[in-house]
Amino acid sequence: MLLRVSGSFLRCCVLLAGLVCLTGCASVGDLGISNLVDLLSNEEEVEVDQEEIAALKAAPEIPLLWQLAMSKSKIAVFSPVYENGAIYAADAKGRLTRLDPVNGKEMWQVETEHKLSGGVGAGHGMILLGTFKGEVLAFDEMGNELWKARVTSEVLSSPQVDDGVVIVRSGDGRIFGLDAADGKRKWIYQGPTPALTMRNFASVLISRGAVFAGLAGGKLVAMNLLNGNVGWEATVSQPRGVTELERMTDIAGQPVIDDQQVCAVAYNGRIACHDVTDGNQIWARDASSNVGLAMDSNNVYVSEDRGAIVAYDKRSGTMMWKQTKLGSRKLSAPLVIPGALLAVADSEGHVSLLKRHDGSLVARAATDGSAILSRPEYIPEGFVVQTANGAIYAFAAQ
Repeated sequence: MLLRVSGSFLRCCVLLAGLVCLTGCASVGDLGISNLVDLLSNEEEVEVDQEEIAALKAAPEIPLLWQLAMSKSKIAVFSPVYENGAIYAADAKGRLTRLDPVNGKEMWQVETEHKLSGGVGAGHGMILLGTFKGEVLAFDEMGNELWKARVTSEVLSSPQVDDGVVIVRSGDGRIFGLDAADGKRKWIYQGPTPALTMRNFASVLISRGAVFAGLAGGKLVAMNLLNGNVGWEATVSQPRGVTELERMTDIAGQPVIDDQQVCAVAYNGRIACHDVTDGNQIWARDASSNVGLAMDSNNVYVSEDRGAIVAYDKRSGTMMWKQTKLGSRKLSAPLVIPGALLAVADSEGHVSLLKRHDGSLVARAATDGSAILSRPEYIPEGFVVQTANGAIYAFAAQ
């Protein structure tokens, strides 16, 4: 997403007023920052030349394994999750469904009777959801409710769990550590919040007993999983510009990690990799993304705002390649697929497979034409996506 104000002064004021409301009001309603920008930027067309269109049409079709219809979402971003041999998916009507990843057959469905705001999170035998009222719902793998807890604001991203602690990020910028046994609060982290922030659907990352979270204002923080104590805080990107809108530089994607470094990318800012142990910066490059990045043994892959996928050498930050011919300027975060492929989706409902070594297009497929806002999810047979219209598509990636 590219945040640009164009047109009359009145339209600019409408956008700024909407942004201020989003950061200052606990009940946001049904319109987020991305929605406001889309409404005011519809005249900006994606520039796709005839050669690019022909190449996209000529690409081989990604084999479809199965598809399933669920409920349409107006604002919440849902993402299926693969856990312990099953896919778990949720929708705007409050339904949680367990699916067979091979054929998409429904194994069970639970009517939560809540207005879900995001999800799904899963791990250690738990399935986790969030609601617009700040409720956290925990189920076991058979669909039985384990507990319900409440945090201070809507839960837009998928809760995460490890080592007996459920980590929940609320819409007001707080991060909570809840006891996985009963949902009781163990700790809370509250960082500084700039005047304007993006509506953040990104989950935190749990690794090696720590919670890594990208924050508003371009900060990356590492916290102890068990007690929330901050180990280090690093700056991925400094705010730049005169207006609050220009200075917005939130980390809106989930960080990625390996044995030595953790990397994150900020909107209107930079991509940076930091030492896992102390947060010292290893390298940084100018970049802008509001969806995030992925990492393999060689590179870090970033979905940038204007529809480009860029690969950086993860040791030095050297740009290895840049793919700009995918037909859309609004891409999802990429998914590294075992082997040599990268999967990415877009706002037009397409999914693309790229070669990781050079970014060239391998295959492409269409879904229902609505936006795919979340990262494709790995399954053993390939990957699965969920569209804004609620459809779930599973594709083979060989």
